[in-house]
Order: sequence, then structure tokens, then C-alpha cells
Amino acid sequence: MKIAVYPGSFDPITNGHLDIIKRGAKVFDKIIVAVLVNVDKHYLFSIDERVELIKKVTKDISNVEVRSFDGLLVNFLKECNTNVILKGLRTTFDFEYELQMAFMNSELDGNIETVCMMSSSKNLHISSSCVKQVAKFGGNIEGLVPSEIVSDIMSKMSS
Repeated sequence: MKIAVYPGSFDPITNGHLDIIKRGAKVFDKIIVAVLVNVDKHYLFSIDERVELIKKVTKDISNVEVRSFDGLLVNFLKECNTNVILKGLRTTFDFEYELQMAFMNSELDGNIETVCMMSSSKNLHISSSCVKQVAKFGGNIEGLVPSEIVSDIMSKMSS
């Protein structure tokens, strides 16, 4: 069984993230969406809320599991009995960042492989940061995030 871990902060999950999950689920036997705590970021949603939002939008994808973790990704991969990291790329900036992370993960564990999927062209402009900014100012985020969580995001922004 080939398992890939798709790590990210997913604050919140976007249509771009969901596209990578769905496409990855066709390539791998199992995708573990790994919701991480990044000490350098300030989150809108708690770790438990992010996990629940992702579970809500992936409930119909049978080979997707959603878990949270903190610490080193390479250690989490060992817990999951895999050596494959799945990442989505939108821009050359993403590529440069992910290349650096792939080298660092490989340095920590030489068996780690990073597999990158190109973002669908319709999602190139979508990021969690942009979604939060649009929502903050009352803009329409439909089409940027899965429809099942639009109200969750708007409620969070107004509280």
C-alpha cells in the first residue's frame, strides 16, 4: 500500500488544497492530510477546527485520513509508515520553498521522497491567506473554498 502524507496548516482548507487531495487520492492508495502546528503562524482556526473542516469536505473520499501533528514531519512520516510527502505547487515561489524543504527532509531522513503536483490553473490564485483577507472585508469566498465550509469561515471572521 502506497501512502502519501499531505502536510499543511490548512487555515482554512481551500479549493486548491482539496483539488490536490482528490487528485492525490487517485494516485496513492491512501492520503493522510497532516494538519500541522506551525509556530511561525497565527491561526484563525484551532488545530481541532481545521481537522474537522477538512474531514467535512473529504468525507466522501474513502482513502483520505485527516490527522494533526506537531514536530518534525519526518517523524510523523515514520508514525504513518510511509516515506512520501505530497505537496501542491502554484508558483515558482512555492517551488523554491518546497525544494528547500525537500532537501531538508531528505537530509533528516534519506529515504524521504517529495512528490509535487502542479496546481490546477483555476486554483493558481487561491491561498488561505487571501481567503481570510477577502472574508475579513466581507467579500465573497464562494468558489475559493469548498461550499460546505463557507459559513464556518464567515462565522469565524465575524466573531
